[in-house]
Amino acid sequence: MVYDVIIIGGGPAGLSAGIYAKRAMMNALLIEKVGLGGQITKTHMLENYPGFPEVSGMELMEKMEEHAKKFDLEIKFADVRQIKDGGDVKTVVTSDGEFETRSVIVATGTRPKKLGVPGEDEFTGRGVSTCATCDGFFFTGKDVALVGGGDSAIVEAIFLTKMVNKVYVIHRRDELRAEKINQERAFKNPKIEFVWNSNLQSIEGTNTVEKVIVKNKLTDEITEIQVGGVFMYVGVEPGTDFVEADKDGNGFLITGPDLSTSVPGIFAAGDCRTTLLRQVATAVADGALAAVSAERYLAGIE
Repeated sequence: MVYDVIIIGGGPAGLSAGIYAKRAMMNALLIEKVGLGGQITKTHMLENYPGFPEVSGMELMEKMEEHAKKFDLEIKFADVRQIKDGGDVKTVVTSDGEFETRSVIVATGTRPKKLGVPGEDEFTGRGVSTCATCDGFFFTGKDVALVGGGDSAIVEAIFLTKMVNKVYVIHRRDELRAEKINQERAFKNPKIEFVWNSNLQSIEGTNTVEKVIVKNKLTDEITEIQVGGVFMYVGVEPGTDFVEADKDGNGFLITGPDLSTSVPGIFAAGDCRTTLLRQVATAVADGALAAVSAERYLAGIE
C-alpha cells in the first residue's frame, strides 16, 4: 500500500493534520512514538486555547484524539528513523517496518533540553524532573528549585505551589520572558522566591536530590539552596534528527508559506518548524494548513 500522506507525530499539529487529511478523503497514516497528545498533556491547565477558558492539556488532547478517531484515522505506534526520498513516493522507515507514501507531514514537536550541569543526569527520576504536572505530587511539603523564566517555567512554578512548601525560581536574567499575566501571578505568590541573575552550577545529594549550587552572574557569589527536587525548564529542541531537509541553527525545519520544506512532498507543522509562536492554537492551525498543502501537492503531481 502507498499512503497519500503519512503524518509523523501525534500531538496537536499531527492530530489536526490527520483530521483534515481524512476529511479530504486522503488515505492517511499517523505514526506516533510513545502516546498521543505530545508535550501538552503534561500541562495541568491551559487558559489561552479559544473556546476553552480553562482546560487541562490531557483533557484537550483526549478530545482531539476522539475527534481524529471519529474519521477512522489509522494510527500506528513506532519510532520513525528515516525518510527515504524517492521522488513521488517516499519511504518512512520505522522500528516497526517501512511504509510508502506520496507525501509526509512532520509534526514531531519538541523535547526538553538538558542544561548539562553535574548531577542532572545522575538524579533524573530521583529528584530531577522536566514535568511538574507529572511529578509535583512526589514533592508535597518540600522545598524545590525550578530553573527557567519562560511561560512553561512560571506556569509550572505556580502549579507546584499547590503541593510544595516553597519554589526557588532560578533565572539567569533579572526579568522573566513569561506572559505578563503569569508573571503577576508568580510575583504575588508567597511560596515563590526568585533567584535572579544566577546560573545553576550543580545538583547534589546522596540517593536523591538534597541541594543545588547556584552562582550569581554579577557578583560570582556561590550559594547552596537546600531542596528536595529540581524542575528543569531551560528550553526545547525539535525532534527532527531523522529529516534530511533545510533546518535553522537549532534544528528546526525551515518551511515556506504552505509549510513545505526544502524537500518536495515533505511538510512540517507545529513546534518542530521555525515559527514565532509555539502554542497549541498555532500547532492546530499548522496541522490544518499542512494537510491542505499536502492534498494540493498530490493533485499537482497527479
